[in-house]
Amino acid sequence: MSASSRSAFGLDPSTVFDVVVIGAGAAGSAAAFHLAQRGRSVLVLDEAPFPRSKACGGGMAASVQRLFPFDLSPAVDAVIEQVRFTWCLEDPVIAPLLGDSPFWIVRRSVFDAYLMQQAQAAGALFAQGVRVVGASRATSRGGGASGDGAKWQVRAVAETPAKTAAPTESAASAKPAAPTESADTKEQLLFAKALVVADGSASGLATQLGLGPPNPRYASTVSVDLEGAVQDPHVARFEFGLVRHGFCWAFPRQGGYSIGVGTFIGREAADSEAVLSQLLPSLGYPADAGVRRHGQLRIWDGHHPLHGSGACEGAVAVGDAASLCDPFLAEGIRPALISGCRAAEALDGWLGGDIQALDTYSRQMRSDWGESMAWGKRIAQVFYRLPKVGYQLGVKRPTAPQRIAQILSGEMGYGDIAQRVIKRLLFQRGSS
Repeated sequence: MSASSRSAFGLDPSTVFDVVVIGAGAAGSAAAFHLAQRGRSVLVLDEAPFPRSKACGGGMAASVQRLFPFDLSPAVDAVIEQVRFTWCLEDPVIAPLLGDSPFWIVRRSVFDAYLMQQAQAAGALFAQGVRVVGASRATSRGGGASGDGAKWQVRAVAETPAKTAAPTESAASAKPAAPTESADTKEQLLFAKALVVADGSASGLATQLGLGPPNPRYASTVSVDLEGAVQDPHVARFEFGLVRHGFCWAFPRQGGYSIGVGTFIGREAADSEAVLSQLLPSLGYPADAGVRRHGQLRIWDGHHPLHGSGACEGAVAVGDAASLCDPFLAEGIRPALISGCRAAEALDGWLGGDIQALDTYSRQMRSDWGESMAWGKRIAQVFYRLPKVGYQLGVKRPTAPQRIAQILSGEMGYGDIAQRVIKRLLFQRGSS
C-alpha cells in the first residue's frame, strides 16, 4: 500500500471490514475478541489513547470468566470475600460470598486494555485517538471503489496523533503493539459490513440508529479514586442512608479504593460532598481526599431492540450504549461482557447468512439480562423511595444479605426474590 493510499489511521481506505467496533471498553473489546477469534476482520475505534481510566467502581461477578477462553485473573485487582452493608455507616450487615472468587474488583485502565490486547492477539486492529462523528448504511461505497451490497460508512476524525495497532502475536506482554501514527485530523471514511456501537453511556449514535431506548434514563454518579491504605482488602462496602434515592460504595483495589456515590431515581443529584465528608473519614481518609469525577450511568429502562432494522440493519448496541447497567446496584461490567460476547456470536451468524441472528441477539439479552433488570428496576423504585424501610425489610432479614450476594456473584437474578421483597415494602408503606 503506497503512502498516498493510506488513511489518517494508517489503514488502506479501500478495505471493507467485516465489523467496525466503536468503543474499546469492556463490551467493545469482548465483541472484538470473539469476532476476531471466529475469523472475522475487525477494526476497533476509540477516541481515547490506551490505557485510559474510566469512572467505574470496577466490581464484577467472577462468573464472567466462562465467557472467555483466556484467564482474566491477570487483570483483577482484588477478590472480594465479604460484602458489608450499612445504614448511615452504622447497623452493619455482613454477607460472606461463597464459592470460588465470586466477586472481583478491576481497574478499568488495566482491565479494558487487557481485553483489547486479547482482541488484537486474535487478529483485531485497534485505532486509538479516533473520534467517530457519524455512521450510515449505503448500498455502495461510492467513489468508484469496488464492492457490492450494503455497507456501513463510518465517518471518523483522527485526533493528533492517531494510533493504529496491528494484531499482536501474543497478549502476554504488557507492551502494546507498535502503532502507526498520523497527525492528519481530516475526516475519513471507513467501511464495514456490520457495526458494533460500544461507545458507552454518552453514546449518541445508539439513539440515532434506533438501538436501545429512544429516551435513555440516567443515574447521576460521582467517582473518587483513593490512593493509600485499605482497611479490609477483601470486603466490598455498600452504604445506604447517606444518599437520597441511591447509595454509595467503597471497593478495595490495589493501592487504595474505588469510591462512588450514585442517585438512581428522580432528577436531583446527590449532595456528593456532604456524603463523602462522612464516608471518607470512616475509611481513614480526609473528607477532601481524592479527585471527584462526575458522570452519568445509562441504566436499564425497559425492553428495547438492541439491533437495527431497515436502513440500520447490521448494527448492534452493547454495554452501556445499550442501556444495560443494573438500575438497582449499578452493575455494568457483567452486562457489558455478556452483550459483547452475545453480539459477536450473532454478528458472525448474520454475516454467514442467518438473517434472524441479530433479532436473536436482542431476544437473548432480554432473556439473559433484561428480565432480571425489569424486577431490579421495580425494586429500585420502591427501595430508594423508602430506603430505611427497605434496609430493615430488604437487607436485614436473615436471608437477604446472602440473596444480594448471590445476585452480585451472578448466581441469582432479581426475579428470584423481587415479588416477595416488593410485597413486603408495599405492605409496610401502606401500614405506615
